[in-house]
Formats: sequence, structure tokens, C-alpha cells
Amino acid sequence: MRNDEGYGAISVMCSFLLGGIVGAGLALLFAPQSGREVRERISELAEDLKERTEDYVYRAKDTVSSKVQKGKELLGEKKSIIATAIEAGKEAYEKEKEKEKYVKEQ
Repeated sequence: MRNDEGYGAISVMCSFLLGGIVGAGLALLFAPQSGREVRERISELAEDLKERTEDYVYRAKDTVSSKVQKGKELLGEKKSIIATAIEAGKEAYEKEKEKEKYVKEQ
């Protein structure tokens, strides 16, 4: 397992998003407004947050799907290369075996 000193992009993005939510919530609570205005702003903020979160999740899923597909393609390529190398090795072994057999017979 790797032991990285830094944080991943997803962790940073989630931390930034959470900090923004907390900051916006505190700003709304401490702003001098009527209760109705505060509730409306909180509702708008929640809707905006929901839309941003859905967009972020969609993009993350798309990115992950793309990376998984590329990984599968790369695995297929490497698997084919390895199979070809193994087959070539078997053929070389059989040729050498035949040469030794021929030399011993002579």
C-alpha cells in the first residue's frame, strides 16, 4: 500500500465543498435578515448545492468509467503481448530441444 504525503483531488474537492457549505450556512445565520428571507436563501443554497453535487458525481462517474475502460484495453493489449511471448518461448524451447536431440543422434 502506498503512503502518500499529499491528499487526492477528490479529498481536496470534498473539503473545499464542505467548507463552502459551512461558511455559507454561517453567513446566512448571522446575516441580519428576516426568518422568511433566511429560509428562502437556505432553500436556494440547498438547491444549488444539490445541482453542483449531482454534476460533480456525474463527472466523477464519467471519469472513472473512462479510466476503467482504458485499463481494460491496456490489460487486453498486455495480455496479448504476454501470450505471444510465451508462445514464442515455447517454440524456441522446442527448436532447441530438437537441435539437442539431433546432435545426440549424430
